[in-house]
Amino acid sequence: MVYNVIGLMSGSSLDGLDICFAQIEETRGKWSANILNADCYPYDNEWMKKLRQAPQLSVPDFLRLHTEYGRYTAQLVNRFIEQNELQHKVHFVASHGHTVMHDPQSHTTFQLGDGASIAAGLSLPVISDLRAIDVALGGQGAPIVPIGDRLLFGDYPMLLNLGGIANISIRKADDHYIAFDISVANQALNLLAQKMGKEFDESGAIAASGVLLEAELLALSEQAYYAKAAPKSLSNELAMSLVQSFLENETYTVEDRMHTMVHFISERIKQSIEQNWPEGLGGLQQLLVTGGGAFNTFLIKVMSDKLNSIGVDITIPDAQIVAYKEALVMALIGTLRWREEVNVFAQQTGASKDSVGGAFWIGN
Repeated sequence: MVYNVIGLMSGSSLDGLDICFAQIEETRGKWSANILNADCYPYDNEWMKKLRQAPQLSVPDFLRLHTEYGRYTAQLVNRFIEQNELQHKVHFVASHGHTVMHDPQSHTTFQLGDGASIAAGLSLPVISDLRAIDVALGGQGAPIVPIGDRLLFGDYPMLLNLGGIANISIRKADDHYIAFDISVANQALNLLAQKMGKEFDESGAIAASGVLLEAELLALSEQAYYAKAAPKSLSNELAMSLVQSFLENETYTVEDRMHTMVHFISERIKQSIEQNWPEGLGGLQQLLVTGGGAFNTFLIKVMSDKLNSIGVDITIPDAQIVAYKEALVMALIGTLRWREEVNVFAQQTGASKDSVGGAFWIGN
C-alpha cells in the first residue's frame, strides 16, 4: 500500500511549523518513505510570543488559542499545498501540534492545535493528539519517534534528535528500542544566542569562541533526572528549569555559558549511550544525528570528540532528513493510525500496553 501523507511538527525551539509531504509505502511488512516536498514556515514574533505564553493563559483564552492555532496551521498547510501543487494528491494529514503542557505523572499532556479546526480548514482527514492515549495508559508519551526509527531507519543502532530537547533511541535485544529524553538542547543555546541579538548561534560560532567553565559543567550534571533510568521524558519547562540558573548567570559571558552548554549537552549524550549500550554489539557503532542541532558545526565537533572515545561515530544524513525527520515520522505514525495499527510502543514510554494513538477528524 502507498500513502501520500503530510506530517506536521512544531518543536520546542519555536523555529516554525515543519511540513513534510511524503510517500509512505508498506510491502509485506517492510516500510519505506520518500520525502517529496518539505518546508518550514517560521513563526513571526507574535506567534512565538503566543506559543511561549500559552501555559500562563486562562482556560477560556487557552481554548481560544487552541482553536486559533489549529486554524493557523490549516492556513500554512493550504499554502504549502498550493505552492507545491499538491491539490487532490494528499490522502490525509498527521499533526503533532505544539506541546504546551506535558505532565505524565498526572496522565496529562496537551499539544496545541485543534485537529477539528485543521480538518475543517483543509477539507482533508486529519489525525492529531498522537501522544494522548499513551499518557492515559500510564506512559511518558515520549519519545514517540522510535516507531519511525525502527521501521524507517532500522539500519542504525542509535538515533539522536537534537531539537529543543535532545532525545535518543537505542536498539536493544530482539529488535526492541529504549528511548528517552536526554536533556535540554537547542532551547538553551537559542536563549543564549538571543541575549546577543541573534535568533540562533549559526554553526556554533559564538559557542566556539568561549571557554569551558568546568565547575559549572560539573554542577549542571548533578541533577537527579540525568541519572534516572528510562522510560523518562522532559517537558519544555522541566528541561529548561534544570539549567535556567546557569543560563541567567551574568557572572560569566554569554560565549562562555554557550561553550559550556555545548559540552554539557555532549556529556549527557555520551553518558546516555554509555549507560544503555546496544546489546550484542561491539566495535565502532553508528549514531544517526538529526534535528536543528545537527547543523551546529561546533556542537557536532564536541560531540564527535567525546563519542569517538567510547567507540561511537556520528552520521549526519542529507539536509532534508536532518530538518524534517520528525515531521516524516509523524506522517508514519498517522499512517499506522489510519491502518489502526500500533504506533506507540509501551516498552519505550512505560505505558501499560502498546497503543494506537491519534484522534481522527474527517474534514472532507
